[in-house]
Amino acid sequence: MPSPVRFVVEADGGSRGNPGPAGYGAVVLDPATGETLAERAEYIGVATNNVAEYKGLIAGLAAARDLASDAQVLVRMDSKLVVEQMSGRWKIKHPDMKPLAAEAARILPRAQVTYEWIPRERNKHADRLANEAMDAGKRGEQWEPSASTAALDHGAARALATPPAPSGPPGDAAAGAAAVRAALAAAPAASGATAAAAPELAGTLFADAEALADAIEPCLDSEAPAVTTGPGWGPDMGAPATFVLLRHGETALTPQKRFSGSGGSDPELSTAGLRQAHAVAEALAARGTIQTVISSPLRRCHQTAQAVALRLGLSVTVEEGLREVDFGAWEGLTFAEVQQQFPEDLQAWLDSPKAAPTGGGESFMAATRRISATRDRLLAAHAGRTVLLVTHVTPVKILVRLALGAPPEALFRMELSAASLSAVAYYADGNALVRLLNDTSHLR
Repeated sequence: MPSPVRFVVEADGGSRGNPGPAGYGAVVLDPATGETLAERAEYIGVATNNVAEYKGLIAGLAAARDLASDAQVLVRMDSKLVVEQMSGRWKIKHPDMKPLAAEAARILPRAQVTYEWIPRERNKHADRLANEAMDAGKRGEQWEPSASTAALDHGAARALATPPAPSGPPGDAAAGAAAVRAALAAAPAASGATAAAAPELAGTLFADAEALADAIEPCLDSEAPAVTTGPGWGPDMGAPATFVLLRHGETALTPQKRFSGSGGSDPELSTAGLRQAHAVAEALAARGTIQTVISSPLRRCHQTAQAVALRLGLSVTVEEGLREVDFGAWEGLTFAEVQQQFPEDLQAWLDSPKAAPTGGGESFMAATRRISATRDRLLAAHAGRTVLLVTHVTPVKILVRLALGAPPEALFRMELSAASLSAVAYYADGNALVRLLNDTSHLR
């Protein structure tokens, strides 16, 4: 019996304004050789990123069907929203998305199509096509394939089609991404391509966060489902390691919005903060999914963690890497007071993750290195388990940012309430599922 025909479809869409001038790109690849079998791209006028991404998916599936209607197709996209909705794991509630998803689902039988999320750097071919289409639309022209785009370097195309599997814990997936980037760097530049237009950060981030929060159930109601790549595409990834992220309860400094890091007075929980800690303990006990409790060494986190652990019948492990950033001379001050006393240092800190707070504080870049290393170490030690990490604002935001693949500026676009819960599920292939719920329902 002959083996089924297999294709890889990579698709992307973009909007310069969200909504704004938009276009999509899609490519069909031979998974064995990385050869480009078909390309599609089109300028679609004013639309959102998500609409353009769905249009790219539709075009890619149609191109694969035209090549072989009985083919097994693996779709790779850097849109977590499209991948999760088309995989059936997230509900589709937006009225503009429902007809597009239905159209995509009709192109090929469901059993012939599987979906996989990939980082943006591994979706360069489709991204380039989308930008070529938008550039052509800006000139009032129709997109036409350029020779350089169609003739991607064979090594780079093969790296795109069959990226190296991670050999270590999920954090090692960065090595595979680096290999792909290196292969792409060796490929000839597409003469007709332009750099991707950077979308407005706030619009992109909050649109994704709202879609995530609207699409999934509360993060602790059940274990996250195992992700499979479908028949013939690879093994079941198994149960993820799930980090439930709990910000500590209030201290006296919290309502005043004062900088409170690891270099300050190490305040304890206030009366309100103790109530919050006991309330979240009851909420976690009712769900019954936490298997391990790990805490920052700072007092406010350890008190919160102890309240939860006592209720769950668990012990608390202290992890130095989960401590808050050291805010140096800004400790105990409000933002307005820092702006008045250290205006130049504050502006530099807002402008660059490399800049540290006045007086020997820790930069966001340094904190990211520390927290990334802590994450990888904990993932290796707690594979397949659900772990409560009791920590601070900055570590939670960094873990969420890294899982989303968002830029460093995203740290300033997130709000995190005291004693709130979020979660990240880390899969064995290096992908992560983020639940941006900022859940404080246990306090009401």
